[in-house]
Amino acid sequence: MRIGVIGSGALGLFYGGLLQRAGHDVHFLLRRDYQAITSSGLKVTSPRGDFHLQQVKGYRNNTEIGPVDLVLIGLKAYANQSLIELVRPLVADETTILTLQNGLGNEELLATAFTAKQIVGGVAFLCCNRGEPGTVHHLDQGSIRIAEFAQKPGNRLEALCKTFNQADIPCTTGTDLTRIRWEKLVWNIPFNGLCALTGLPTNQLLSCPETRQLITEIMQEVIAAANRQGLSEAIDATAIIEPML
Repeated sequence: MRIGVIGSGALGLFYGGLLQRAGHDVHFLLRRDYQAITSSGLKVTSPRGDFHLQQVKGYRNNTEIGPVDLVLIGLKAYANQSLIELVRPLVADETTILTLQNGLGNEELLATAFTAKQIVGGVAFLCCNRGEPGTVHHLDQGSIRIAEFAQKPGNRLEALCKTFNQADIPCTTGTDLTRIRWEKLVWNIPFNGLCALTGLPTNQLLSCPETRQLITEIMQEVIAAANRQGLSEAIDATAIIEPML
Protein backbone atom coordinates (compact mmCIF):
# COMPACT_ATOMS: atom_id res chain seq x y z
CA MET A 1 0.00 0.00 0.00
CA ARG A 2 1.22 3.50 -0.84
CA ILE A 3 0.75 5.66 2.26
CA GLY A 4 1.26 9.38 2.83
CA VAL A 5 1.72 10.70 6.38
CA ILE A 6 0.58 14.27 7.03
CA GLY A 7 1.59 15.41 10.48
CA SER A 8 4.86 13.58 11.08
CA GLY A 9 5.13 14.19 14.80
CA ALA A 10 5.49 11.39 17.31
CA LEU A 11 2.23 9.71 16.29
CA GLY A 12 2.77 10.01 12.54
CA LEU A 13 6.38 8.88 12.68
CA PHE A 14 5.63 5.95 14.99
CA TYR A 15 2.67 4.55 13.06
CA GLY A 16 4.24 5.37 9.70
CA GLY A 17 7.45 3.69 10.79
CA LEU A 18 5.62 0.53 11.80
CA LEU A 19 3.77 0.48 8.49
CA GLN A 20 7.02 0.87 6.55
CA ARG A 21 8.65 -1.86 8.63
CA ALA A 22 5.72 -4.11 7.63
CA GLY A 23 6.55 -3.55 3.97
CA HIS A 24 4.34 -0.65 2.94
CA ASP A 25 5.51 2.22 0.74
CA VAL A 26 5.33 5.12 3.21
CA HIS A 27 5.97 8.78 2.40
CA PHE A 28 6.38 11.34 5.19
CA LEU A 29 5.80 15.09 4.98
CA LEU A 30 8.50 16.39 7.32
CA ARG A 31 9.52 19.64 8.96
CA ARG A 32 11.87 19.52 11.96
CA ASP A 33 13.07 15.98 11.27
CA TYR A 34 13.65 16.34 7.53
CA GLN A 35 17.44 16.59 7.54
CA ALA A 36 17.96 13.90 10.17
CA ILE A 37 15.55 11.38 8.66
CA THR A 38 16.57 11.81 5.03
CA SER A 39 20.24 11.46 5.94
CA SER A 40 20.16 8.89 8.77
CA GLY A 41 16.71 7.32 8.73
CA LEU A 42 14.13 6.95 11.50
CA LYS A 43 14.98 5.46 14.89
CA VAL A 44 12.23 4.15 17.17
CA THR A 45 12.70 3.01 20.75
CA SER A 46 9.90 0.92 22.21
CA PRO A 47 9.18 -1.62 24.97
CA ARG A 48 8.13 -3.89 22.09
CA GLY A 49 11.59 -3.65 20.55
CA ASP A 50 13.66 -0.87 19.04
CA PHE A 51 14.09 -0.55 15.28
CA HIS A 52 15.90 1.67 12.79
CA LEU A 53 14.61 2.37 9.29
CA GLN A 54 17.74 3.37 7.43
CA GLN A 55 15.99 4.52 4.25
CA VAL A 56 12.91 6.72 4.67
CA LYS A 57 11.05 8.69 2.00
CA GLY A 58 10.73 12.19 3.45
CA TYR A 59 9.59 15.42 1.79
CA ARG A 60 9.42 19.10 2.63
CA ASN A 61 6.86 19.76 -0.11
CA ASN A 62 3.59 17.82 -0.11
CA THR A 63 3.21 18.16 -3.88
CA GLU A 64 6.23 15.88 -4.31
CA ILE A 65 4.46 12.92 -2.69
CA GLY A 66 1.69 12.49 -5.25
CA PRO A 67 -1.51 10.41 -4.97
CA VAL A 68 -1.54 7.60 -2.41
CA ASP A 69 -3.83 4.75 -1.38
CA LEU A 70 -4.06 5.98 2.21
CA VAL A 71 -3.52 9.41 3.74
CA LEU A 72 -2.71 9.05 7.44
CA ILE A 73 -3.29 12.33 9.29
CA GLY A 74 -1.56 12.93 12.61
CA LEU A 75 -1.53 16.72 12.38
CA LYS A 76 -2.38 18.63 15.55
CA ALA A 77 -5.92 19.96 15.21
CA TYR A 78 -4.81 23.51 16.01
CA ALA A 79 -3.06 23.48 12.60
CA ASN A 80 -6.24 22.54 10.74
CA GLN A 81 -6.28 25.80 8.82
CA SER A 82 -3.63 24.15 6.62
CA LEU A 83 -5.11 20.64 6.59
CA ILE A 84 -7.03 20.71 3.31
CA GLU A 85 -4.14 22.05 1.25
CA LEU A 86 -1.68 19.66 2.88
CA VAL A 87 -3.86 16.67 2.02
CA ARG A 88 -5.14 17.70 -1.41
CA PRO A 89 -2.12 16.67 -3.59
CA LEU A 90 -2.19 13.17 -2.09
CA VAL A 91 -5.83 12.40 -2.88
CA ALA A 92 -7.11 10.54 -5.95
CA ASP A 93 -10.57 9.07 -6.55
CA GLU A 94 -9.82 5.83 -4.67
CA THR A 95 -7.76 7.32 -1.84
CA THR A 96 -8.83 6.65 1.74
CA ILE A 97 -8.29 9.56 4.12
CA LEU A 98 -7.81 8.52 7.76
CA THR A 99 -7.57 11.16 10.47
CA LEU A 100 -6.31 10.12 13.90
CA GLN A 101 -6.50 13.66 15.25
CA ASN A 102 -8.00 14.40 18.64
CA GLY A 103 -11.13 16.45 19.08
CA LEU A 104 -14.32 16.94 17.10
CA GLY A 105 -14.98 18.27 13.61
CA ASN A 106 -11.91 16.95 11.78
CA GLU A 107 -13.87 14.69 9.44
CA GLU A 108 -16.43 17.41 8.78
CA LEU A 109 -13.63 19.76 7.73
CA LEU A 110 -12.19 17.18 5.33
CA ALA A 111 -15.66 16.58 3.89
CA THR A 112 -15.80 20.21 2.72
CA ALA A 113 -13.06 19.43 0.19
CA PHE A 114 -13.17 15.67 -0.42
CA THR A 115 -15.82 13.01 -0.99
CA ALA A 116 -17.29 12.12 2.40
CA LYS A 117 -17.16 8.40 1.62
CA GLN A 118 -13.38 8.61 1.31
CA ILE A 119 -13.04 9.65 4.95
CA VAL A 120 -12.39 7.37 7.91
CA GLY A 121 -11.99 8.67 11.45
CA GLY A 122 -10.21 7.18 14.39
CA VAL A 123 -8.60 7.71 17.76
CA ALA A 124 -5.20 6.61 18.97
CA PHE A 125 -4.37 5.49 22.49
CA LEU A 126 -0.65 6.11 22.36
CA CYS A 127 2.06 7.36 24.71
CA CYS A 128 4.87 8.44 22.43
CA ASN A 129 7.33 11.36 22.30
CA ARG A 130 9.81 12.73 19.82
CA GLY A 131 13.42 12.73 20.95
CA GLU A 132 16.30 14.28 19.08
CA PRO A 133 15.61 14.83 15.35
CA GLY A 134 14.95 11.52 13.64
CA THR A 135 14.10 9.69 16.86
CA VAL A 136 10.78 8.65 18.40
CA HIS A 137 10.34 7.15 21.87
CA HIS A 138 7.32 4.87 22.22
CA LEU A 139 6.54 4.55 25.92
CA ASP A 140 3.25 2.66 26.21
CA GLN A 141 0.06 1.51 24.46
CA GLY A 142 -0.42 2.20 20.75
CA SER A 143 -3.85 0.87 19.80
CA ILE A 144 -6.26 2.64 17.45
CA ARG A 145 -10.00 2.43 16.89
CA ILE A 146 -11.48 3.44 13.54
CA ALA A 147 -14.91 3.95 12.00
CA GLU A 148 -16.42 5.13 8.74
CA PHE A 149 -17.46 8.78 8.58
CA ALA A 150 -20.22 8.69 5.97
CA GLN A 151 -21.04 5.08 5.15
CA LYS A 152 -21.72 1.78 6.85
CA PRO A 153 -18.70 -0.33 7.87
CA GLY A 154 -17.67 -2.73 5.14
CA ASN A 155 -14.76 -4.45 3.47
CA ARG A 156 -12.65 -1.30 3.27
CA LEU A 157 -12.72 -0.71 7.01
CA GLU A 158 -11.93 -4.33 7.79
CA ALA A 159 -9.06 -4.35 5.28
CA LEU A 160 -7.64 -1.17 6.77
CA CYS A 161 -7.89 -2.60 10.26
CA LYS A 162 -6.12 -5.77 9.10
CA THR A 163 -3.33 -3.66 7.58
CA PHE A 164 -2.70 -1.99 10.93
CA ASN A 165 -2.84 -5.21 12.93
CA GLN A 166 -0.37 -6.87 10.59
CA ALA A 167 1.97 -3.92 11.16
CA ASP A 168 1.90 -4.47 14.96
CA ILE A 169 -0.58 -1.63 15.47
CA PRO A 170 -3.51 -3.06 17.47
CA CYS A 171 -6.67 -1.92 15.70
CA THR A 172 -10.39 -2.39 16.19
CA THR A 173 -13.39 -1.03 14.29
CA GLY A 174 -16.57 0.64 15.47
CA THR A 175 -19.90 1.68 14.00
CA ASP A 176 -20.41 5.07 15.70
CA LEU A 177 -17.54 7.48 15.03
CA THR A 178 -19.08 10.22 17.15
CA ARG A 179 -19.23 7.88 20.15
CA ILE A 180 -15.63 6.78 19.61
CA ARG A 181 -14.45 10.39 19.56
CA TRP A 182 -16.37 11.30 22.72
CA GLU A 183 -14.97 8.27 24.53
CA LYS A 184 -11.47 9.60 23.84
CA LEU A 185 -12.52 13.04 25.07
CA VAL A 186 -13.58 11.47 28.37
CA TRP A 187 -9.84 10.97 28.96
CA ASN A 188 -8.44 13.98 27.13
CA ILE A 189 -10.54 16.75 28.64
CA PRO A 190 -9.79 16.17 32.35
CA PHE A 191 -6.17 15.12 31.98
CA ASN A 192 -5.12 17.67 29.35
CA GLY A 193 -6.70 20.50 31.29
CA LEU A 194 -5.50 19.53 34.76
CA CYS A 195 -1.98 18.59 33.65
CA ALA A 196 -1.65 22.01 31.99
CA LEU A 197 -3.17 23.83 34.97
CA THR A 198 -1.14 22.09 37.69
CA GLY A 199 2.02 21.17 35.82
CA LEU A 200 1.69 17.64 37.22
CA PRO A 201 1.81 14.33 35.32
CA THR A 202 -1.20 12.04 35.24
CA ASN A 203 0.14 9.60 37.82
CA GLN A 204 0.52 12.36 40.42
CA LEU A 205 -2.96 13.69 39.72
CA LEU A 206 -4.39 10.21 40.24
CA SER A 207 -2.41 9.60 43.43
CA CYS A 208 -4.07 12.57 45.17
CA PRO A 209 -7.63 11.81 46.38
CA GLU A 210 -8.83 15.36 45.74
CA THR A 211 -7.62 15.60 42.14
CA ARG A 212 -8.68 12.00 41.45
CA GLN A 213 -12.21 12.92 42.53
CA LEU A 214 -12.11 16.05 40.37
CA ILE A 215 -11.02 13.97 37.37
CA THR A 216 -13.91 11.58 37.98
CA GLU A 217 -16.40 14.44 38.14
CA ILE A 218 -15.09 16.00 34.92
CA MET A 219 -15.33 12.62 33.19
CA GLN A 220 -18.93 12.29 34.33
CA GLU A 221 -19.69 15.74 32.93
CA VAL A 222 -18.09 14.89 29.57
CA ILE A 223 -20.11 11.67 29.39
CA ALA A 224 -23.31 13.56 30.16
CA ALA A 225 -22.56 15.93 27.28
CA ALA A 226 -21.71 13.04 24.97
CA ASN A 227 -24.96 11.27 25.71
CA ARG A 228 -26.87 14.35 24.54
CA GLN A 229 -25.38 14.01 21.03
CA GLY A 230 -27.73 11.31 19.76
CA LEU A 231 -25.23 8.46 20.00
CA SER A 232 -26.24 5.03 18.73
CA GLU A 233 -25.68 3.76 22.28
CA ALA A 234 -25.20 5.82 25.41
CA ILE A 235 -21.79 5.80 27.09
CA ASP A 236 -21.96 3.96 30.42
CA ALA A 237 -20.02 6.01 32.97
CA THR A 238 -19.61 3.10 35.37
CA ALA A 239 -18.06 0.96 32.63
CA ILE A 240 -15.69 3.51 31.12
CA ILE A 241 -14.38 5.69 33.95
CA GLU A 242 -12.73 3.17 36.25
CA PRO A 243 -10.46 1.62 33.56
CA MET A 244 -9.20 5.14 32.74
CA LEU A 245 -8.15 5.89 36.33
